[in-house]
Amino acid sequence: MLTPYDVLRMKKHLGMTSGEFLQKHTVPFEIEGQGLPGIKMRTTDDEPVCLLMDEEKGCTVYEHRPAACRYYPLGLMNIKAFKATEEEQYYFIVKEEHCQGHNEDNQLTVDEYREQQGVKEYDDYNWPWYQLVLKKKSSGPTIGKPSKMSLDFFFMCSYDVDRFRKFIVSPNFRTVYDLKDDYYTTLLEDDFELVTFGFKLLAQILFGDKTVPLVKDAYEKRYEERKDIIAAKFKLADELAKQQDPNEKYIDD
Repeated sequence: MLTPYDVLRMKKHLGMTSGEFLQKHTVPFEIEGQGLPGIKMRTTDDEPVCLLMDEEKGCTVYEHRPAACRYYPLGLMNIKAFKATEEEQYYFIVKEEHCQGHNEDNQLTVDEYREQQGVKEYDDYNWPWYQLVLKKKSSGPTIGKPSKMSLDFFFMCSYDVDRFRKFIVSPNFRTVYDLKDDYYTTLLEDDFELVTFGFKLLAQILFGDKTVPLVKDAYEKRYEERKDIIAAKFKLADELAKQQDPNEKYIDD
C-alpha cells in the first residue's frame, strides 16, 4: 500500500506528474473494505517483482522508497478502539525466509529501527491522512457510504496532486474557501503543502470538521446557484458506479 507522501517523493524523484506515476506504477484497491480507494505498487505481469527494481542496481528509488519498504520486516497497525479519543500504534515482526536480516546478530528497538530507516518523516507527514482512514473505519456504516464523487475527491486529494492543483485554481474555489493570498500562492507552488491542505479539506468535506475557513454564506450561495447541476452529477456518478470497477476508474482518469 502506498501513502500520499510515498507518491509525492517518488513522482518528484522520477520527474513525473502524479497522473503519469499513478498510471505507470500503481494499481487500485479498496482500503480495508471501507470503500475508500487506495493504491499499491504495480509489479511485473509474470512475477510479483517491483517495476522500480533493477537486476544490477537494485532499488532505483532507494532514497525515496515507500514507507512500507522502509518498515519491512516491521509491520505497523494504527488502531482506534471503540469510543476511544486517541489512536494507538502497534508494531509486529514479519518473518519470511527471503529476509536475511533476521539472521544478523543485531538488535534494535522499534524507535531505533524507524530512525535508521528514515521512516519517521513519512509517518509524521501522513498522520492526518491515517486519521481520516481510521475515522472512516471506526465510524463504519454510521455515516453512510460516501458518494462516488466523495470517493473520487478522496483519491484526488490523497494521490493526484497535479489534478488537485487544477481543482484549487478553478474560478469558484476561492469564492467558497477563505484563504490568505500568501498561503494560496504556496499551495500553487508546493506539492507537499498542497497535499497537507488536501487532508484538511477532506476532513471538512467527509466528516464536517471545521478545518478550512469559509467565505461567509459561501456554501448556501453556491448550492443555490448549482443545485440542479449537483443533483444531476450525483445521479450520473451513481449510474457510472454501477457500470465499472470504481477503483480502476481513478487511475484511468
